[in-house]
Amino acid sequence: MEQLKTIGRELAMGSQGGIGQSKEFLDLIKSIGEARSKAEEERIVKREIETLKGKLSSPNSTKYKLKEYLIRLLYVEMLGHDASFGYIHAVKMTHDENLLLKRTGYLAVTLFLNDDHDLIILIVNTIQKDLKSDNYLVVCAALNAVCKLINEETIPAVLTQVAELLGHHKEAVRKKAVMALHRFYQKSPGSVSHLISNFRKKLSDNDPGVMGASLCPLFELITNDVDMYKDLVASFVNILKQVAERKLPKSYDYHKMPAPFIQIKLLKILAVLGNNDKKASEQMYTVVGDIMKKCDTMSNIGNAILYECICCISSLYPSPKLLEAAADAVSKFLRSDSHNLKYLGIDALSQLIKIGPEIAEQHQLAVIDCLEDPDDSLKRKTFELLYKMTKSSNVEVIVDRMIDYMISINDNHYKTEIASRCVELAEQFASSNEWFILTMNKVFEHAGDLVDIKVAHNLMKLIAEGFGEDDDAADRQLRSSAVESYLRIMGEPKLPSAFLQVICWVLGEYGTADGKHSASYITGKLSDMAEAHSSDDTVRAYAVSALMKIYAFEIAAGRPVEVLPECQSLIDEMLASHSTDLQQRAYELQAVLSANAHTIKEILPMDSTHNEIEIDGNLSFLDGYVKKSLEKGAQPYIPESERSGAFNISSFKPHEDHESTSHGLRFEAYELPKLPQPATIPQVRPASTDLIPVPEPSYVSDISLPPASVPYSSDAGPAELKLRLDGVQKKWGRPTFSSPSPSTVNSEVKVQAEAPQMSSLSDSNAKSRSTVSYDSRKPQVEISPEKQKLAASLFGGVSSKSEGRHSFSGQRPSKSHSQVSDKHHAAKAAALDSNPAKPSQPPPDLLDLGEPSVASGTPSLDPFKQLEGLLDLSHESPPVTGSTATQAPDFMSLFSDMSLSAPPMDSTSDLFSNMGIENGKRASQIESPVSSKGPNLKETLQKDALVRQMGVTPSGQNPNLFMDLLG
Repeated sequence: MEQLKTIGRELAMGSQGGIGQSKEFLDLIKSIGEARSKAEEERIVKREIETLKGKLSSPNSTKYKLKEYLIRLLYVEMLGHDASFGYIHAVKMTHDENLLLKRTGYLAVTLFLNDDHDLIILIVNTIQKDLKSDNYLVVCAALNAVCKLINEETIPAVLTQVAELLGHHKEAVRKKAVMALHRFYQKSPGSVSHLISNFRKKLSDNDPGVMGASLCPLFELITNDVDMYKDLVASFVNILKQVAERKLPKSYDYHKMPAPFIQIKLLKILAVLGNNDKKASEQMYTVVGDIMKKCDTMSNIGNAILYECICCISSLYPSPKLLEAAADAVSKFLRSDSHNLKYLGIDALSQLIKIGPEIAEQHQLAVIDCLEDPDDSLKRKTFELLYKMTKSSNVEVIVDRMIDYMISINDNHYKTEIASRCVELAEQFASSNEWFILTMNKVFEHAGDLVDIKVAHNLMKLIAEGFGEDDDAADRQLRSSAVESYLRIMGEPKLPSAFLQVICWVLGEYGTADGKHSASYITGKLSDMAEAHSSDDTVRAYAVSALMKIYAFEIAAGRPVEVLPECQSLIDEMLASHSTDLQQRAYELQAVLSANAHTIKEILPMDSTHNEIEIDGNLSFLDGYVKKSLEKGAQPYIPESERSGAFNISSFKPHEDHESTSHGLRFEAYELPKLPQPATIPQVRPASTDLIPVPEPSYVSDISLPPASVPYSSDAGPAELKLRLDGVQKKWGRPTFSSPSPSTVNSEVKVQAEAPQMSSLSDSNAKSRSTVSYDSRKPQVEISPEKQKLAASLFGGVSSKSEGRHSFSGQRPSKSHSQVSDKHHAAKAAALDSNPAKPSQPPPDLLDLGEPSVASGTPSLDPFKQLEGLLDLSHESPPVTGSTATQAPDFMSLFSDMSLSAPPMDSTSDLFSNMGIENGKRASQIESPVSSKGPNLKETLQKDALVRQMGVTPSGQNPNLFMDLLG
């Protein structure tokens, strides 16, 4: 009591202007409040800062004057100005013995500083001393500072003292000690793992405040590990029952509701514990139902508790009575005139439709009213509800509403969210591919560059794959409609770059496929687009690639090619471009224009974008070359998992760099030189002809040199002090070879089956609530036909999201994949059966074009005879009976049929070596001119490898290898 009187006398000092404050401070607050502009407020605050700087540095200021100056400095800091010049004075005030000054100092430092500030180290000793004080007010002030200022490094300094305060005789100290331990758990869970059991103990504390404080850390612990706290269900239910029966002191009541915040926290905990647990949920039904009956819906806090009860019911194992009570509460919210309560009703309804979708149908007119409400927050929450209610029968209405709302708003963040939801719903529940394409066009047109680039890729994939069935007519109709829609849209201004890329790709692939539009018309449109977007190199690159495809298809079909003047000027401009990518595409286009029809059919087959590529991932055609190189003394290949981080190329520095980084004398002895280890020749695996799917493209992140090539570094210390980096993963920067290769773990998402009781519960709910619908509770108002039609569209049929189609962006059955794989395996089996006893011959060395080395017992062979034998695979594998025989095309005829006006040697090699960069999948899968279902992959792969090797690296004795082949 004596301490309280002292505090009262100190607060009453300073007199004239008010309780504990001077007239100057009150004049400051009044002048800032009456400021008519921001500039005037800035002048007042800056003048106050200059005044405080002079008074804080004055040696004649008393302690109570310093207290007032700190409070004024707090006010300056809260207005957004720098007050760091007074931080040290706040730290000094925490050392004062006077209670009022100490608490003022703690208040100032908790508002001025953060847990990483440099001045924190000056406060730790003061906090340790104050935690041992006999005055519980000093201890409480220190605990407040602990919660705000103690960081992970200083937790051990005060952890023991805070844990001892859990048994303090004052309930306020125990409560703040629980809060401090909770803060420690949030910052460093490992440091308080041995003290977690104290939270359970404080749940049964005699003081309700301490018990309520322990609910917050327990909620986090239960959320992280539910099974570990299942035994506390009965305790939580008992506490909630006592709170609801008003057994707590009156001081915990708020607007006539008993301890509402403790009730809300307990309901959140019960929702987590009872989720998908029938036994635990049955213990909660009674108390949750009693709370819903006792809630006072005339106050905001009563509605908050009622809303939390609805959320809890939606998480518990379904109970028909509770679901009915929750539906009644939702109807009360939706019938209210308050926008806040309508917002609660829409949010609560979105929780309940997870259990019973038919609940939303009772309130369909209320949902439509909220959708047309001028309140933007309510409208957005209603769209979230419709997003969860979407199914195949109402997807078109909901997506069209979302797009209209997206057009009307200017918030880019929310516009991005609406666009992503429209794309997701269209991919999952689209009724037809035509509607999906039109919807994507609207999203791209109005959302612009806010749409993810993956959406554009998915759209191109859908157009290429079609319906995923053997309905070629429907696929052609889909592509024709896409071409027509893009020709109409491409003239509009301000189209996003991703959408323009889609348009160029579709026009290049299918612009002339249906015969409605000539090649000149399409190429003119593409040239105009490239000219209109001269600053976007990506769009121009797509346009040039589309031109090349159209011209290639025209040449392959035997039709004359007419290059328009605007197209020729575009090509000339690209040839002189600063972008190497545009230059390469332009040179490839020139090479295509000068090639013959037979070559074009091989390098650019028609409509092969959706064909899957299968290659020999083991690169077995290089086994002979590797074996010979190892015999000649080459270093063996070291797997990535066995490479050491010490041999990373980043560790190699020039000698000058090592000298520049050393700043002192080195006295340790030099390392003894190590003798080079002889290279070991590993056993070469037999050639494998199995084909595997192509993985995603990956890039070499680091370059590793063999151990023998590592230069001696002068920075290396003694051998016994070296760190072993084998198997150590590099955490920062680019990954090195020392990190183990990550293993891919395929995880499956398991969808839990709905409980058998659900259907019966939903039926009973629908019957019991049929009498309390939205229409019967409101006065009979005439409903417009538009609203009735919209309600029928949104809530017409009852079905779940499982009725929707599979995502359009997901995997689709490929038309040619199964046929190609079947033909490949059949041909392989026939080849093995025809020559069972034929000895295996090593493959010819295609890269060694010098003088043939004479091996013992091996006659010399003509390398070009070997080349012809390798290409003509039809003699070794007879045709498969029962299927269409596919004749391998004569590779040499590709060169013999070329006209004399062919481009020079370099452009011919560029045509084949660089065409794969433009066409992606087409370069490694060359379609046979005879077969229309799929090429012979083994032949094409060997041809492609041969051309790339021989065209890129000719030997010194035969530099004009292509000229020799051409005769």
